[in-house]
Amino acid sequence: MPGFENAVYEWRRAERRLHDAPAESRPRLERVVEALVAELRRRLGGRFTSRELLELYASGTGWCIEVAMRMAPDDPLAWDAAIVADAAFSRYLREASDYAGGRLALSEA
Repeated sequence: MPGFENAVYEWRRAERRLHDAPAESRPRLERVVEALVAELRRRLGGRFTSRELLELYASGTGWCIEVAMRMAPDDPLAWDAAIVADAAFSRYLREASDYAGGRLALSEA
């Protein structure tokens, strides 16, 4: 799938950035990421493919920043899409119907 490997790389990098964030910011960042995962679930539903998730990501993540600003209005770090949005996409990817332990399942790729 074109762009998949690059997106996954960026999403995983965001998880590392989240983990490395200052300790005092992490709880707020985690709340934002969880809110974004909930919004991804609402937008894509219970059963979705990696392709559908990638298409949603490619269509833009501006909505993620809106959610982040509502969740943490006084914390600009929580508005960093390269952290919160990408980490949320990384986490939600694990629930894709065609994602098998870090790679696409061949039967559905």
